[in-house]
Amino acid sequence: MYAQQQYQPPTMSSADSDAYTGKSAETRHLKPGELSTGTTIMAVQFDKGVVLAADSRVSTGAYVANRASDKIAQLHDHIWCCRSGSAADTQALTDYVRHFLAQLAVETGRLPEVKVAAHLMRKLCYENKDNLMAGVIIGG
Repeated sequence: MYAQQQYQPPTMSSADSDAYTGKSAETRHLKPGELSTGTTIMAVQFDKGVVLAADSRVSTGAYVANRASDKIAQLHDHIWCCRSGSAADTQALTDYVRHFLAQLAVETGRLPEVKVAAHLMRKLCYENKDNLMAGVIIGG
């Protein structure tokens, strides 16, 4: 009674297909002439630890100031931090937390815990949120 129809996948216009050719999911939404200037930082937990990753480009608007910057900073022997935002702000924050953790390790005679570093960084960022441009991930 009913004729069988074959599935026809939706087709894209040539303009739509050109818009997706060679572009990442992150940059597909950009209009012509716009640049993606954000930092990418991430952390992935696995059964024996965590992997931290960050891009290495430092930009000031459309100008790439440094193509080989280190955006992952060591806070203590087994605690690391991914930094994004203002370089001056994030360097000051990591220096402060690094100093605090070193002092804590001397006073207690034990390695500091990751949650202590994360709590201190969160507290510093929150209490200075109106004055800082910083995004961080703490892992270890």
